[in-house]
Amino acid sequence: MKITDLLKRDTVLLSLSSTDKAGVIDELVNKLDTAGRLNDRRAFKEAIEKRESESSTGIGEGIAIPHAKTSAVDTPAIAFGRSQAGADYESLDGQPAHLFFMIAATEGANEAHLTTLSRLSTLLMDENFRQDLLNAESEDEIMAAVDAKERDKLGSDEEEESEASSAQAAGDSSTPRILAVTGCPTGIAHTYMAADALKDKAKELGVSIKVETNGSGGVKNRLTSEEIANAEAIIVASDTKIEMERFDGKPLLSTKVTDGIRKPEQLINQAVNGEFSKYRGSGRSSSSDEESASAGGGGGAKAVGNAIYRHLMNGVSNMLPFVIGGGILIAISFFWGINSADPESDQFNGFAQALNAIGGQYAFGLFVAVLAGFIGMSIADRPGFMPAMVGGFMATQGIPGSEDATAGFLGGIIAGFLGGYVALGVKKALSGLPQVLDGIKTILFYPVINILITGLLMYYVFITPIAFLNTALQDWITGLGTSNLVLLGILLGGMMAIDMGGPFNKAAFTVGVALIGQGIYAPHAAVMAGGMVPPLGIALAVTFFKNRFPKEQRSAGYTNYALGSFFITEGAIPFAASDPLRVIPSIVTGSAVAGGLAMLFNVELLAPHGGFLVFFLNAVQGGGVFLYFLAILIGSLVTMIMLAILKKPLEQSKNEVQDYKDSKEKKEAS
Repeated sequence: MKITDLLKRDTVLLSLSSTDKAGVIDELVNKLDTAGRLNDRRAFKEAIEKRESESSTGIGEGIAIPHAKTSAVDTPAIAFGRSQAGADYESLDGQPAHLFFMIAATEGANEAHLTTLSRLSTLLMDENFRQDLLNAESEDEIMAAVDAKERDKLGSDEEEESEASSAQAAGDSSTPRILAVTGCPTGIAHTYMAADALKDKAKELGVSIKVETNGSGGVKNRLTSEEIANAEAIIVASDTKIEMERFDGKPLLSTKVTDGIRKPEQLINQAVNGEFSKYRGSGRSSSSDEESASAGGGGGAKAVGNAIYRHLMNGVSNMLPFVIGGGILIAISFFWGINSADPESDQFNGFAQALNAIGGQYAFGLFVAVLAGFIGMSIADRPGFMPAMVGGFMATQGIPGSEDATAGFLGGIIAGFLGGYVALGVKKALSGLPQVLDGIKTILFYPVINILITGLLMYYVFITPIAFLNTALQDWITGLGTSNLVLLGILLGGMMAIDMGGPFNKAAFTVGVALIGQGIYAPHAAVMAGGMVPPLGIALAVTFFKNRFPKEQRSAGYTNYALGSFFITEGAIPFAASDPLRVIPSIVTGSAVAGGLAMLFNVELLAPHGGFLVFFLNAVQGGGVFLYFLAILIGSLVTMIMLAILKKPLEQSKNEVQDYKDSKEKKEAS
């Protein structure tokens, strides 16, 4: 498909009368509407203005490319407008704009349309082409200039692809020196303009580069694990969400997509000169793990494991706000009594019932479905979200007529992976359909087939056996003797401290929350105790053994009283990072002791979060508040004592270092 298939004589305005942004938008929208390309003029204009509110599409050099992808468009089209005098379009360079291309894409635009629309944006990077458009005297000359430039562009692209193929055939396996990623919210214009600007400038400077584009048609030219590992630096020029975790530890600059268009030379020079800082991620892996695994190299079972962990953690991370927010509301509702939400109880309170319903019935009722949905989305992007979320909701609701047949948390995890991989399979199965059906695939075929397959598999295959497994697990835990319960508490408490917010910590927390959903409350008491001890134990050590810590750590140590009190384990991370061999064993031991004692004291915790707040809200049952506080206190004291023993006074440490140096010098002298 060519640009002139979308840009026609009846959508060309050779002389715009407006001198400001609002007027230009009105004229171009009216041109598209009178040409019959829109089905809802007002909705299309609102979509254009919404895109402008995110950042001006007046990119400078006298160009503006207002664009929108919306159901208000009946037929994909381009409107061209020209102002010889110039119009104030709030361009990024502060100069008047003279050339305007308004891009109208349908909601379900197929890939051929999107590729053509994006190609236009790259043509405008050529100054000679812009001058030809300014000098054209008729609509036909505009069309001819566009057509000629597009043929030239397609020819150069084919030549570049041919050169790349020849290099690959010749065994040239060199990886690009610089990598880049571009993206914008709409993914039609700026994404590809920035990519072309970076590639052209890199070629001019003699720097090898590869650019990944995150546009409307999805990710193209995806960066591989090997390329990322070998790259000197990475440029991320994007105004939309990009997979960032894959760049952990690499020199990286994240900037606006318009900087990729307007400042490519500056960005490339900064990258080559080593002026970027190393990017630090949150510890999650990236989809490149999957990529390397599927490619069969450099990863194998480890890459597959990393991908599974990443998908699971994506679900858990998005689930946590529901658990924390809902859990604290549940805890607050207990202030009026443990049965305050029950209308038949003497403790009943209407406000408590509302809080319990919001936190328990609604927030907690959704968290398994949210977990599943974001696992599916991590695997297959948006097509995987809906079937996985529905499957997760099915897991909590069970099969109609079988009240006990609910798959719960474990069912939600399975639904997430099932929905995600079903979506990937369906996408692959339908990849051979004619391009004319590309638009209908995303809005009809994918959702219907994905939900049908995922739903039927959950209904007939997974829910019943998982429900049986949940019941067996519940019976096993409730049947454990005291010694085994204590061991379970030691394990869960220790896991909370071993990586302080990492995979072990999240796994233990997730198990505790899942068991609350099954009506088993003791394990989560061990989990919360284990999570509170690390910051509290460190705070105590800083208070009573100041000479073990440098001055800059002491103020952070005092802050840990507050962090620990609210069950924020991460307050211990700076101390563990600076001295892992002494701090980590100390906090893990203290947390394990606290978790084991909580189980020994038969403490039950009805709220999943809140720290010491739950002590005042009747959320601590079984052994009661005093014994639970005692378990946390003893664990914190164990951590404090171990730190005091393992960490020597700073002056003593300095003297030992000096003694070692003196001894070494004497040996060398002799």
